[in-house]
Amino acid sequence: MSDSIFLYLKMKKRNLELYLHIPFCVKKCNYCDFFSASGTEEEQAAYVSAMVQEIQGYQELYGEYEVQTIFLGGGTPSLLTPEQIEQIFDAIYHIFSVNENAEITMEMNPGTVDIEKLCAMKAAGVNRLSIGLQSAQNEELKMLGRIHTYQDFLDTYFLAREAGFRNINVDLMSGIPFQTLGGWEDTIKRVAELAPEHISAYSLIIEEGTPFYEKYGEGERAEARRRRELPDEDTERLMYQFTKNILQNYGYHRYEISNYAKEGYECRHNLGYWNRTEYLGIGTGAASLINNQRFVEGGEIEVLTPQNQMEEYMFLGLRRIKGISKADFRRTFGRSVENVYGKVLIHMYQKQLLEDTGDNIRLTEKGIDVSNYVMSEFLF
Repeated sequence: MSDSIFLYLKMKKRNLELYLHIPFCVKKCNYCDFFSASGTEEEQAAYVSAMVQEIQGYQELYGEYEVQTIFLGGGTPSLLTPEQIEQIFDAIYHIFSVNENAEITMEMNPGTVDIEKLCAMKAAGVNRLSIGLQSAQNEELKMLGRIHTYQDFLDTYFLAREAGFRNINVDLMSGIPFQTLGGWEDTIKRVAELAPEHISAYSLIIEEGTPFYEKYGEGERAEARRRRELPDEDTERLMYQFTKNILQNYGYHRYEISNYAKEGYECRHNLGYWNRTEYLGIGTGAASLINNQRFVEGGEIEVLTPQNQMEEYMFLGLRRIKGISKADFRRTFGRSVENVYGKVLIHMYQKQLLEDTGDNIRLTEKGIDVSNYVMSEFLF
């Protein structure tokens, strides 16, 4: 081995993603089970100070890792003041080695920013915004417990463009109570006409511990409400087809079950999760995966066995439309995917839920419809 190659290998740093959790919200939405709550100005300031201290505790990672993506999620990170945004990013750049072309995303809710705050985000290095719209129908927004209107979203979106942001994601949600096919089609088209670089279109999940779960979760009354108020499976399937077909007509390509992007604007942070890139979570409740060890700050460390790692590789990788790479599976685990999962694969091929493209194994259109079932088959 030449000296130059040896030096390169010695100096080459491993990729790392950073996730920072900002738990504060003006009001918790009816469907949300994320760790979030309203907080006073004093509580928010104290949280940011504690987050900066936590960041400073990771100095030893500087020489080993290079940060490729940073994602501020919540909660509502856009509730931070310009000074708090600067405080957090000053700490990040001081402690971590951050790639000069890193993707840096900040989640925000409509109506929570002004031009000063947007400029503070840009000055801090934020180059991607993720705006939580969910619906273009004001009645549906009220149903979800959102604090904004569609006009609030438009004002925020155009203000972000004015501030110079050229990479914007918009979150949308189908399966909302009383939602119709026509209303969903109108939402998709209105947003696509604005030409954001990325659209995430998720289906509502009724999670425990939420107001929606109390209403639609368990029991005969809840079941009756579900049948009466929530779109049925056939309607949801049509909504999914509408999403794919309409966004394709507007120049978006689907690269993951629920995510669509203009060419070159796929979310690198999410791709990292699905590729099992190591990530470090900072803030209350934020999870990390380092050296195949998963942990939450202050919690127990879970060491992933080779079987755990294979399970994750399959059910995360199969979320991507291109599926999993057979060659990469072998490089990662020293065994072929057929050797490990042969019986499962044959069963899925026979049911036409998976297909082998030669290099990759991926979900079929039929498989995407029942993706949770398919992925569960890869658990040992």
